[in-house]
Amino acid sequence: MERFACVTGADHGLGFAFAEGLLERGYSVWAGQYLASSEPLERLTAKHPGRLTPIPLDISSSDSVAAAADRIKAGTDRLELLINNASILGDIQAKATDPLNFEEMQNVFNVNALGSLRVTNALLPLILRSEDKLIVNISSEAGSIAACWRDGWFAYCMSKAALNMQTALIHNELKKSGGQAMVFHPGHVRSYMRGELDVSGTLTPSESAESILGIVAKHKEFIGEKPVFLDYKGDAMEW
Repeated sequence: MERFACVTGADHGLGFAFAEGLLERGYSVWAGQYLASSEPLERLTAKHPGRLTPIPLDISSSDSVAAAADRIKAGTDRLELLINNASILGDIQAKATDPLNFEEMQNVFNVNALGSLRVTNALLPLILRSEDKLIVNISSEAGSIAACWRDGWFAYCMSKAALNMQTALIHNELKKSGGQAMVFHPGHVRSYMRGELDVSGTLTPSESAESILGIVAKHKEFIGEKPVFLDYKGDAMEW
């Protein structure tokens, strides 16, 4: 049976690696594309005609999410897997004693916390029609309250903590139908979250995505009363 997945932030980096990995695992993929154009996605679409469908998607916009959801619903009646990957970093320099840009913080929250909820809310009917009923949210160790060590990164850390709570709330709905919500810390990935490639990352997007997708493939082992928060290696993270 054909399986369907949706990945947000699939223009490049980790989201692109998720889309590519899912295609290799036999999924048909709806790839949320934020940028006006993405050569990697264009090449991947040509390689997998009819199985990869890029769709314009700005998760900070309710109208954009609704339009993307309509396109997906026109092409499938179910989604086995949703990966909420898209996020932004925001200011990581300012401390509590510095002037803080609260408008920028609101933007980070709008993307990292509310953005994923917009997408989940819009696509939940399709998810609940599938057998797997699986939602994967890409969070961060920065969202762990128990393991917090920073004295800055306010918007990013707080928005990822909110994403973790959102995952728990969504899981409480999914578990009624045998579904599961999972949160992952992807590791220090060479991503574009700082606006340019972070070459200090210890992992390539493909390395992180492949490891996470390997765990996702065994998601039935984790089905239970609570959501799971794991790193890319499968080790439990502190909430």
